[in-house]
This record gives sequence, structure tokens and C-alpha cells, in this order.
Amino acid sequence: RFFRYLRYQCCRHIFLECGRNVNVERGAFFASGSRLKIGDNSGLGINCHVPGNIVIGRNVMMGPDCHILGANHAFDRIDIPIIEQGFEEPKMTVIEDDVWIGMRVIFTPGRSVKTGSIIAAGCVLTKDFPSRSLVGGNPSRLIRVREGSY
Repeated sequence: RFFRYLRYQCCRHIFLECGRNVNVERGAFFASGSRLKIGDNSGLGINCHVPGNIVIGRNVMMGPDCHILGANHAFDRIDIPIIEQGFEEPKMTVIEDDVWIGMRVIFTPGRSVKTGSIIAAGCVLTKDFPSRSLVGGNPSRLIRVREGSY
């Protein structure tokens, strides 16, 4: 508990916006964090890897070992090796409120996770889905939409 409190106090001064009761677990990597926004009661999971330009809403749970990619390698040209082509323009990931991200989820760059969604453990999130979606698989697919109202 003490170290969780210390991580929170440090991140409050690093992140662009940091809500109340934010949990940054051990081993979380967030680049410089200077453009990261995270809302109340949300967390970065154990050993997660997130880009520095991510927006995380309120009440977001993130399981361990999640990786959110910010950019891909460029590979359009075939006349030069991929390793020499650099990177595509970084894309921002947005995770809205009340989202549960399971263990070892991988986000491709620029994903938007809508309010009330659940991303199942081990999912490779390759596209966006509507609010209250239950998403799983590799590549990601809609399993069902959660019923109810907000």
C-alpha cells in the first residue's frame, strides 16, 4: 500500500491529468507520461506498457501485462528494408469510462474503447467497437453487447 501511494504521488506530478484514487501498479511503463491523461479510480496494470499520449477515462481496470501500441513501423516501400523506413505517425488511444481490460491484451495503434466495454484477456484489439461491447479473440471480434442502461 505504501509503494502504491508513492507511485500515485509521483505520477500526479508527471501526468498531464491524473484523477483521484489512481492506481499505477509496479512495472508500469508510460514513456515520459507528460501527455497521459487518466481519470478517477482508474489504473495502469502490473507491467503494462502504454504510450505517453493516451487518454484513460474514469473507473478503468487494466489487468497485468497489457500493451498499448502508439505507432507501427512504416513498410510501404519495397525498395528499402523495413528497418530503415522508420515509423508511421503516432496515433492516440482513447479508453472511455467504466472499461475492464483483461490480462495480456494488446492494442494496435489508435484504438478507441467505448464506455462500459470489456476487453477479454489475451485479446488483440485491432478495431473499434460500440459502447458496452464484450470483445475477445485474435483478431478481436464482438462477442456480445452488454444490456442495460447508464
